[in-house]
Amino acid sequence: FSSKHRHPRDDGEEDVNPLCWYHVDGDKPDDGIGTSYLKEHLHPWGERSTADLMSRYVAEGTGHGVPREGWRICLAHEFKEKRKPFQARDVSLSNLWDHIGLGVRYLKWWYKKTQVEKKAPFIDMFGAQPLRQIYGAPLGGIGGGTITRGWRGEFCRWQLNPGMYHYKTVTADQFTVCLRRGGQTVYQQVLSVERPPTLQGWNWGYCGEYAFYHALYPRAWTVYHLPGQNVTLTCRQISPVIPHDYQDSSLPVAVFVWDVENKNDHDLDVSIMFTVVNGSGHKNDKGGGHWNEPFHLEKEGQAVSGVLLHHRTAVNPYTLCIAAREQSDREVSHQTAFSPKGTCGDLWSDLITDGRLDSPTGQSLAAGCSVPAQSRSTLEFCLAWDMPKITFGSGEREHTRRYTRFFGTKGDASPSLSHYALTHYKRWEESIEEWQRPILQDRYSLPSWYKSALFNELYFVADGGSVWTELAEDADVSGGVRSEDEYGRFAYLEGQEYRMYNTYDVHFYASFALIMLWPKLALSVQYDIAGSVVQQDPTERLHLMSGRYSPVKAKHVVPHDIGDPDDEPWQRVNAYLIHDTADWKDLNLKFVLQVYRDFHLTQDSQYLRDMWPICQAAMESEMKFDLDGDGLIENSGYADQTYDGWPVTGPSAYCGGLWLASLCVMCKMARLVDSEEAYRRYKDIIDRGSAAFDKLLWNGKYYNYDSSGRELSNSVMSDQCAGHWFLRASGLGEGEYQKIQSALKSVFDLNVMSFAGGQMGAVNGMRPEGVPDRSSVQSDEVWIGVVYGLAATMIHEGMRDEGMRTAEGCYRTVWEKLGMAFQTPEAYCEKGIFRSLAYMRPLSIWAMQLALNTSQTAQTTSAQTGDTDGSRDGV
Repeated sequence: FSSKHRHPRDDGEEDVNPLCWYHVDGDKPDDGIGTSYLKEHLHPWGERSTADLMSRYVAEGTGHGVPREGWRICLAHEFKEKRKPFQARDVSLSNLWDHIGLGVRYLKWWYKKTQVEKKAPFIDMFGAQPLRQIYGAPLGGIGGGTITRGWRGEFCRWQLNPGMYHYKTVTADQFTVCLRRGGQTVYQQVLSVERPPTLQGWNWGYCGEYAFYHALYPRAWTVYHLPGQNVTLTCRQISPVIPHDYQDSSLPVAVFVWDVENKNDHDLDVSIMFTVVNGSGHKNDKGGGHWNEPFHLEKEGQAVSGVLLHHRTAVNPYTLCIAAREQSDREVSHQTAFSPKGTCGDLWSDLITDGRLDSPTGQSLAAGCSVPAQSRSTLEFCLAWDMPKITFGSGEREHTRRYTRFFGTKGDASPSLSHYALTHYKRWEESIEEWQRPILQDRYSLPSWYKSALFNELYFVADGGSVWTELAEDADVSGGVRSEDEYGRFAYLEGQEYRMYNTYDVHFYASFALIMLWPKLALSVQYDIAGSVVQQDPTERLHLMSGRYSPVKAKHVVPHDIGDPDDEPWQRVNAYLIHDTADWKDLNLKFVLQVYRDFHLTQDSQYLRDMWPICQAAMESEMKFDLDGDGLIENSGYADQTYDGWPVTGPSAYCGGLWLASLCVMCKMARLVDSEEAYRRYKDIIDRGSAAFDKLLWNGKYYNYDSSGRELSNSVMSDQCAGHWFLRASGLGEGEYQKIQSALKSVFDLNVMSFAGGQMGAVNGMRPEGVPDRSSVQSDEVWIGVVYGLAATMIHEGMRDEGMRTAEGCYRTVWEKLGMAFQTPEAYCEKGIFRSLAYMRPLSIWAMQLALNTSQTAQTTSAQTGDTDGSRDGV
């Protein structure tokens, strides 16, 4: 099969279109993701663009047990494009005037927050994180903190304190290999391509052209070919992130399995040394009081040994642990504490002398084995951390992490955690493979880039500043709605840079990952939100966009978020203070839609009964936005929804569609709870609202952005069918919807194919003449999470090719062009800038999988019933 499609260019060279959509033997678009699509995308490395990331790889072979699918990159690769984060100077002159007031008020607030209160702002407009094109799959389960290991092997991003990130590469945290033959060391190398100014006594500068990294979250592989040694090392990294598992998935551990392949005709002794500094490179590392000790734990016939690194900070102390599994043919040794500031030649010499470390204590660990000629052996390491009790920034309450239910709260669990991980990781892998196998083995309908995106974007469930705690008896904020606390309480950030927990307008998109994979956590979030709906906080505060004072939280309104980890989440909600979100039009509607979607997928009737009165209260509160009584709500002339930088006036495609979809599910729920009166009421409103929606917004091809009559009110919004998307995800909305399909076709033709050559996903707003809408700071952005939701909608409506093409542009841009692996941003523009790295919304890619599952089920049902004409019952 051809791996690329070439087109002549004006300069005589051939141009490669990385998103070519044509038959190999023609130029007619394919009807489905079938043979022609795969012909264009098959490649020895999986796909063409992945091969670009591997272009500097010079070794042969793919290591041991590395899967075909995933994100693969040579350690010598350098990304050509270097983008910068969005800054105030990037606001166009046409939009500057509208934001001057915000800028002045934010500056005053920022100064007070950082200089007076000594706190971190929930969004730091003056301290956006620069793009570091280095991150790999994070280590650790869900809600117990994470440590990110970069794709070149560095330990470089830390989130041990809940929700608070520290970006620091700790140079001394490394793996080193030592090869010995006949009692003599023949090769010793730090497995890092870096050449740092410290630790000069170590052999740095491994040649990256002989190694590659491969990620398929929650696992990752690094394959090292040792030049001139005829030895291949494959390091497999495993974190216990397992769908529908509410025990092991909470554990703060990761396992490193080293497969050593000796391709020589002579035996070798091989040692792997794991060095870890006590700390994360944070300033509190210098506070003193930290100490290390060795440990050995034997239980149920299995033994592990290693080093405990006790980090005794005043707030949230923890213990790091490095451990190795002991076996009869394996030798585990330690070294005394070393200073990462000097040359550290003694540690290097200790290992090189005999392939082992001779001190019984320390913070470095070596495991060794003999590898016969033409054979393979395995060494197993674990990294664990134990921070059982946590406080957030306010220090007002102590919280207990979820994993302590199984390993205790005393802070002495690291040995047991390591032992459990090293003796159970094979079972984790079996569960992970069983979960991923049906998707990975579908080589005829699912392209490789999609498989990589689907699983690797899931990193954010663990590495989104996530926290999973036990629910104390006096801490239930559900207002008595919550019927059980078996699964604790869960929260994740809007983004690593947008530090607000469970930001609800964004969770609307991301929630598909939770409800499909950890539904009990999804419902736990909903119970917390439900409790907050009926609460209020009358404290007046300044909102930065309007400059007006209003209450922190109004009753019967869904909160924007459940708080800032630098304050006291769950107790003080709405850390966001740019707008007064009590006047936002989408939050209540998104709660109602999620309630029914969750019920549809879980069939939890108790949950539905618990949520029904909350949904009624939320909808009643929303009624006030129908100013003229036509059954359709109106926006208020500013950015009063998730697009908080894109003003909207009057009835709008986005909020109007969410409103009608919410009325639809209220009708369904009313029937399920036997409330005929409620059903008749909502049915009357939806009948009138639907007529008004079409009259005011439909232009014959798509729904106008809003009905204000402004010059740009007829812009094409990529997210205009969000309400319909949720209906389809909830098993509703089937039938002949020609307007929806026409709108989606307009979005595909304009927002996708007329933007950036059709290779960067869908721009938020596009003018009918085919140029981006630049009327606001967000209308000319691409929001990756919105694009995945749009693609899911297209798939639901039978536009599978278009949906895949749309989503592919985002994946290629983020993961293969811009070097944003494991830090997918909220947004990027066609050129130059991005905004908010490591963001929640792209978890919506799991909505695509739901759409594919639904489509496949429908096709199977049609085949079984003989319904081949495509007819479907309306709702």
